[in-house]
Parts: sequence; structure tokens; C-alpha cells
Amino acid sequence: MLKMTKVATAVASAFVLAVPLAHAQEPAPVKIGVVTFLSGPAAGPFGVPARNAAEITIEMLNAGKVPAPFDQKGMGGAKIEMALLDEAGSTTVQVTEFRNLVQRTGVDLVVGYISSGNCLAIAPVAEELKKLTVFFDCGTPRIFEDASYKYVFRTSPTSTMDSVGAALYVKAVKPNAKSYGGINQNYAWGQDSWNDFDASMQQLMPGTKVTTSQMPKLFAGQYGAEISALLTSKSDVIHSSFWNGDLEAFILQAGPRGLFKNSAVVLTTGETAMFKLSKQIPDGTIIGARGPFGVFAPKSDLNTWYRDTFSDRYSVPPNYAAYQMTQAILGAKVAWEKAQAANGGQRPSPEQVIAAFEGINYTGPAGEVKMALGKGHQAIMETAYGMTKVVNGQMTVTNVKRFPADQVNPPEGIKSTDWIKNGFKK
Repeated sequence: MLKMTKVATAVASAFVLAVPLAHAQEPAPVKIGVVTFLSGPAAGPFGVPARNAAEITIEMLNAGKVPAPFDQKGMGGAKIEMALLDEAGSTTVQVTEFRNLVQRTGVDLVVGYISSGNCLAIAPVAEELKKLTVFFDCGTPRIFEDASYKYVFRTSPTSTMDSVGAALYVKAVKPNAKSYGGINQNYAWGQDSWNDFDASMQQLMPGTKVTTSQMPKLFAGQYGAEISALLTSKSDVIHSSFWNGDLEAFILQAGPRGLFKNSAVVLTTGETAMFKLSKQIPDGTIIGARGPFGVFAPKSDLNTWYRDTFSDRYSVPPNYAAYQMTQAILGAKVAWEKAQAANGGQRPSPEQVIAAFEGINYTGPAGEVKMALGKGHQAIMETAYGMTKVVNGQMTVTNVKRFPADQVNPPEGIKSTDWIKNGFKK
């Protein structure tokens, strides 16, 4: 009896010891702060698709259901936990919330930000707090052209690519255009977009003239006066980098007044509205998706999986904001696991992840991503434009033209404005 008791005690002790040992072998989760618009005019077309992309990407990564080379569960085997934050509000509010994510919530990294103004405000704070931060969307080139950061990365291209690509497309499909005007939001994103498009047109089509440049405030919502000015200008081409609810409002207000019939309208972010407003967008409208995203994403097994998985869950295809969010998370995963491998399989430090992130190339659902600018912190990609056409009641794009990354992005160390003004010299 005593012998049996000793055996039972030994077995029980072994079981008790095994439980904490098993738990000790589970790596600590990787906490990602995800910031996107969950309310306000930017939520519907941009913020919510980006949130959905974050949710499903993290879920599938944790389950090991993302196709190779992203099939290792979580990040380096560690489960990913998401802390979601609304981007709505002033830049001051966003800076405060960012500090809370880092200092109170204790996230390992932050992936977020659609607004260029928010990115410009957050970047120096991320540097101050030494927190790895990956911008997934905001487009202003000023972030890495006007400053240098160690802890900040952006896995999507800048607005320079959008503007240069738009000008190249206009030259290809409207070679006889004599004039152009613009309507863009009066802050960093709109100003940069218009300035780069204007400068690109002067280089590519030097005989063309600027008719008018309308700069309403962000989220103005009503554009009657600006549309009147554009109609009066009789421009052959109209450029707009409008996004969020402003884009949809502009389409709904300008369409009935005939602006799309009188001018070739270029909507550099038009992909986000092409399905929702398919009945209001006339055939022949030139649209972009801030890169090879959405309808312009190249065919691949990874892209097919992504579109099908997203569409099955949310009953709509992923737009470019969704693609960009997934691309950012996958880029962080690539860097994390590269750093972990170099660290003998142990959890990497933030500095090791940063070193691994700098200059990496990887292929996401939208194709190749090269961290080629900003000392390896800023991505470049190819881009594409096309024209809208409704076929059998469905919005499609036709006459698609693709422009390689090196054609629409400046070389390392050269500011976008200087590169364009010098005739795109490499």
C-alpha cells in the first residue's frame, strides 16, 4: 500500500510539474496596436475595410492558414493579439492615443494610420518612445524625405507614385490634351498629390497648361463652387486625389453637372468608390488604387486566397485600404521572423526586428514590395491605372496600364520634387 502511494504521489507530482512547464514553452503573444478610422467620413470606404483586413489577417496567421511563405503560425510561432484604436479625431488626440497604446497597453508594435497629417504627427513620437511603427496607408512623401527615422516604416508607396503614374497614364490615353486642372484637399496629402501631378505633366506633356487648382478643406463635403470653377475652366483633364467621404461626395455632385462628360477625370484613389458608386461613375473615368491593389492586384495563388477569404467573410472584395493593411502586417511578420531566425530562434528585440526590416523585399497579395527608400524604411511598388466600364451591370476596368516601380518612384536619397523637376533622372 505504501509503495502504491509513493508511485501515485510521484505521478501526481509529475503531472503538476508538467502543467507549468507546458505553459512555459508557449511564447508570449505579440501585441499589435492597429489604428484605422472606425468612425467619421473615412470609416466606410477606408477604415472599416482596413479593420476587417487586420482582423482576418491576424486570425488566419494565428491559425496557420495563410499560404506560404506566411504559413508559420502567428509571428515566429507566437500568437498575435490586436489592440484596435479609432483614428478619428485631431492629430493631438492621435498622439495622445498613440502614447497610451505604447505606455499603457504595452503593444510590441503599431500598424496604422490613413491620414497623412496623422502620420506626420505620429512619426517623431514613435521615435521618441522607441516603438516600432508601421504606416500602412498615408501617402505624403515628406515623412522620409524631410526626416530620418529608426523606428518608423511604411510598407506602401507614397503619393509621388500615384501622381507620376497618373501623368504617365494621361500621356498614354489622352496624348492630345492641351490643359488640365485639379481639385484636391488642402493639407499635406492633397497638396503633395497636386504638386507632383502638375510637375509631372510639365515634364511629360510640356505643351499643356494649368487652368485651375481648387483646394477645399478636408471633409468639406460640399463642392458646388469648386465644380463650377472646374466646368468653367473647360480643362481636358481633371486630377483629383480626393479620398474618404469627400471622394464619394465629389462624384455624386460632379456627375449630374456633366463634369465627367466634359473632361477626362482622373481619380487617383477611385478604386474605393468604383463598386459602391458604379451607377454614378461614368464609363471612361480614369481610376487608380494607390498601387497594384484591389482590381489591379496581379494574379497569384496568394492573391486568390486573399480575395476569396476576405470576400467570403465580409461579402465584398477587399479594396486597396484592405490590401495595404494586410501588406503591412505581413511585412512586420517577415521582419520579425527574419530577426528571430538570426537570434537563434529566440524572441527578437525591437532593435533586431528593425535591423531585419530595413531594406527587405517580400511578396504580398498585391505583388512585390521593396523597402528601397528612406534608408530601407519606405516601400516602392509598381502601379496601375485603368478606365471604368460597366459590363452587364458590373463595374470593371479597361485599358489598364502598369508602370514598374522604378519608373514611378524616385531613387534613394533624391526628393520627389527634385526627381520630377530634373526629368525623372536616375
